[in-house]
Amino acid sequence: MFKKILIANRGEIAMRIIRCCREMGIRSVLACSQEDLNAMPAQFANEIVCIGPAPAGQSYLNQNALVQAARSYGCEAIHPGYGFLSENAEFARLCEEAGVKFIGPSSRLISLMGDKQSARALMQKKGVPVVPGSDGILESAAQARKIARKIGYPVLLKASAGGGGRGMRIARNEAEVEKAFSEASAEAKAAFGDGSMYLEKLIHDPRHIEVQIIGDEYGHIVQLGERDCSMQRRNQKLLEEAPAPGLTRSQRGAIQAAALKAAKAAGYYSAGTVEFVMDQNGKFYFIEMNTRMQVEHCVTEMTTGIDLMQEQIQVADGRALSFKQSDVKVNGHAIECRINAEDPERAFAPCPGNVDFIHMPGGMGVRCESAMYSGAFVSPYYDSLIAKVIVHAPTRLRALRKMRAALEETTVDGIKTNLNFLYLMMFSPGFVTGRYDTSYLAKYSEAVLKWDRDSRKKVKRGD
Repeated sequence: MFKKILIANRGEIAMRIIRCCREMGIRSVLACSQEDLNAMPAQFANEIVCIGPAPAGQSYLNQNALVQAARSYGCEAIHPGYGFLSENAEFARLCEEAGVKFIGPSSRLISLMGDKQSARALMQKKGVPVVPGSDGILESAAQARKIARKIGYPVLLKASAGGGGRGMRIARNEAEVEKAFSEASAEAKAAFGDGSMYLEKLIHDPRHIEVQIIGDEYGHIVQLGERDCSMQRRNQKLLEEAPAPGLTRSQRGAIQAAALKAAKAAGYYSAGTVEFVMDQNGKFYFIEMNTRMQVEHCVTEMTTGIDLMQEQIQVADGRALSFKQSDVKVNGHAIECRINAEDPERAFAPCPGNVDFIHMPGGMGVRCESAMYSGAFVSPYYDSLIAKVIVHAPTRLRALRKMRAALEETTVDGIKTNLNFLYLMMFSPGFVTGRYDTSYLAKYSEAVLKWDRDSRKKVKRGD
């Protein structure tokens, strides 16, 4: 097994990797920016190396500095976490050339599946249903308009290297294409270093269903059930659950089989997620594959009892999966809420600052992933996610009640968060009944905010 791993990330995912390394007897070296030298991961890693100033482009996206740090500190591997360079084929290739193992798939697989247009082409060839759209990378907004006229508006302009909701814009008519194209391309260029774009027909108010897969380099690949990630705001997920509510047995079986088919077609290994949209008639389409560990991997770990992070590291070390498909049993129901440092009353604007006091919930079936502590500083330079609360129970109703109780216990003072907003979503009719799609938050957020304003005048959470 690896003796030392460089962690090329920050926040809660860095803590997740550090804890996993400790359990596996692996020493961790945290590569962090000057901004994060006093953050929790820097206190718990075995060693730290500063790789640059606060801006991500000068630190967490500095590929040469990260590889050099790994070699200088004697690390055999680099774990990229999620975001930043986790789906960057150039970085994976740089690691390969330097003799440092990239904990994830090969640069070839990242290029194939991480490039959404290449993945679409492969899926079409293998008979996996895909959303109608462009056959290749768009050369210009003018070409996008030409294709959009053929398939009909609205359309979704997507960055080929995008992820996490970045690099995506909707164009509802021809006049909106130019702005959507330029904005999405610029956003993807800044976040991922690649602004190439393609186009898809926009499926009205779909559900976002994804299937967790993991494989090794010996051809063994399994799926670990699906998650519903439809609770989104501006393509950013706020809440995930597993299994996806409301699917029939045949729908669940078909979407899981399609995910396996997609992964096997690519010869995929490591952890990954095959993502689909499902329309109002229950028909699903492949949209992309994330060639990394997902933020919401925890709900799958809770329902299967399988440590995905540990398996991912073992696979990277050349080992076979420790289980086979017949060993995977999905038990009970899990829900995850993402607590962000943002103000719902001000269009969810980021709210960096000092955390005066924080208390995370506990109890049976409750899991918290965070790098926050009382006195910690939430930086304005990075993503606003500060914590994840995950619950597990035998049934969805009991998981829902457990999440309500967990959020009632959670306290974050000193900065604005979306905590109350998440709590009230636990009572919204669409979520309680499991009848929601990707448009749900946009439709009901104002009603929830009004409820929040009114309730704060009368009672505290849990009263």
